[in-house]
Amino acid sequence: MGATSRFHFISGLPRSGSTLTAAILRQNPRFHAGMSSPVASLFEAVLAQVSAGSEISTLVNQEQRARLLRGLFDSYYADIDRPVIFDTNRAWTAQLPALMRLFPEAKVICCVRDVAWVMDSLERQFRDNAFENTRLFNSPGERATVYTRVEALAHANRLVGFPWHALREACYSDYAERVILIDYDLLTQRPAEVFGLLYQFLGEEPFGHDFAHVAYDQPQFDAQLGLDGLHRVHPEVKPRPRTTILPPDLFQRYAALAFWRNLEGSKAYRIVVQETGGSQQQAMPAPAGSIVGPRDGAQPDGS
Repeated sequence: MGATSRFHFISGLPRSGSTLTAAILRQNPRFHAGMSSPVASLFEAVLAQVSAGSEISTLVNQEQRARLLRGLFDSYYADIDRPVIFDTNRAWTAQLPALMRLFPEAKVICCVRDVAWVMDSLERQFRDNAFENTRLFNSPGERATVYTRVEALAHANRLVGFPWHALREACYSDYAERVILIDYDLLTQRPAEVFGLLYQFLGEEPFGHDFAHVAYDQPQFDAQLGLDGLHRVHPEVKPRPRTTILPPDLFQRYAALAFWRNLEGSKAYRIVVQETGGSQQQAMPAPAGSIVGPRDGAQPDGS
């Protein structure tokens, strides 16, 4: 890691483009980015060890705690010689107060997507791995039907429910102005414009990304989850329309959870689909710029 490396973070919902976003960012020779790293888990473990209730908590003061936590990043990325490092984990939106004290200039990229399509994508992954009891579910009862599977994933401490709640918290936190939400539909439909706005938000010089040749895959990691292809990125960034495989009632229930389309009272920045005057528009509030235009209704495949 370079002595002056700057850290940013990628978070948000699963199956919403975080791996794709990282794969695109890493085309820039100034940037390092990848799939979810273990740093957030190590961060939580160290914090637990020095907090109240631990026998060593009184032996570690606040300054030492900050150095220990910052040291996790320095050690993990010691071999990365890039000016800007993006660490990815869905837990970061739940750790903003600590994270922003360690990295006062950091920004958090949060990838979002209609929750119904997140569930659809995960259900499709489950069915594509029909001869594998994936680690997404804890019991035969949870994996029994599409209804039990989706309900399990939506619990507040599970794969979809936890990041959804953490993201909502972040959007109304004291650090919301450090957060930018990127809608996956817009990213696949208009990647150049989305990344132009993202670079403005990050304060970085524009870079000519190649959206027709994007590469990323982690087959070994996906194999230990029992979900082949979970982090495989399509070579070309484009919409891939399809019909949902969820029952209509289930799809409609979760389609209503896209709170980021109307963030009244939030200081978070957005590149998202918004409801305006009865029609859907694509927009990002000033000062970072805007994208405006009718949505074409495409529902792209997961990243």
